[in-house]
Amino acid sequence: MIRSIYRHEDRIQTVQGIADLPTEGFLWIDVGQSDPAAQTELRNRYNVDPQLSNTSVYEDEEYVYLLAELVAINEQREPEFHKVIFVLGDRLLVTLHDTADFTPLNRAMQRLARRPQQATDAKSLMRMILAGINDSTSQVIESIALDLEKTAATIAQISGQSTGEGRELGVSDLTETLLGLNDSEELISNCLESQLALARVVRYLNGEVNNQREQELQTLVQELIADVNGVKEHAAFEHDKVRYLQNSVVGLLNIKQNQIVKVFTIITAVFLPPTLVATFYGMNFSVMPELSWKHGFTMSIMLTLIAALLPLIYIKRKGWLR
Repeated sequence: MIRSIYRHEDRIQTVQGIADLPTEGFLWIDVGQSDPAAQTELRNRYNVDPQLSNTSVYEDEEYVYLLAELVAINEQREPEFHKVIFVLGDRLLVTLHDTADFTPLNRAMQRLARRPQQATDAKSLMRMILAGINDSTSQVIESIALDLEKTAATIAQISGQSTGEGRELGVSDLTETLLGLNDSEELISNCLESQLALARVVRYLNGEVNNQREQELQTLVQELIADVNGVKEHAAFEHDKVRYLQNSVVGLLNIKQNQIVKVFTIITAVFLPPTLVATFYGMNFSVMPELSWKHGFTMSIMLTLIAALLPLIYIKRKGWLR
């Protein structure tokens, strides 16, 4: 998909394909997915060579090439990560991405249609696009934060030993929670990398702004830098929170497993002496006086119970049942 966006008589126009550079204002060319024909046309008409942007930053006499892997929320409200190349000139801005529909760019177009006065050249247009991408990342991190709040409540419930139905929560519930936290940790780590890449792009944009002639734009870009850093700090906080919850779950998992081992150890200790008594009475000796006693069977039962109770009393006094 190739579309060109420019301003004509204070209104934003969108056409399919690569348009001519207008006499004034800006031209934004958005290229979705890999399109060799579009790249060839860009190279021939505007001397734009996106193949040069294999590195994160590249500059030539006309353009600055910036490569970043950025996060976006798709139409199904799921986060996705895509590589985006920004080609910034004085009046031309080219965006190339590895997907047919990069949601933040669509939102930037909608914002541009509502407020066309905010974009007078390629640099102010790029600031608007980057602000939309930063807002998209912030939404992803807020969604992760809500999921972490639910996970923290689940961990507290597991610590309380039971669910609302009275079923005891155990190792399987902790394992499922830990797997979910691992997914959240991977997602938040990608968001952090996305913000670092976005911060680098904004920093280079700030370097392209003329401090003397574009003071208002300079102020807006500085505000954008602060916003990007704020979202990055939020992501770092949520990342630390994920790590804390992971450590909590691992600690609870160890406690649960130790409790299970303790229960089986106590059962073994309690039933070992009765087993020993039963072993004696299972032997085939020719002389067993208890067999002729009137209460021999009752005595053997009592002896077995006493042999089971004595270890249990000892374990309870030691506090090993707690």
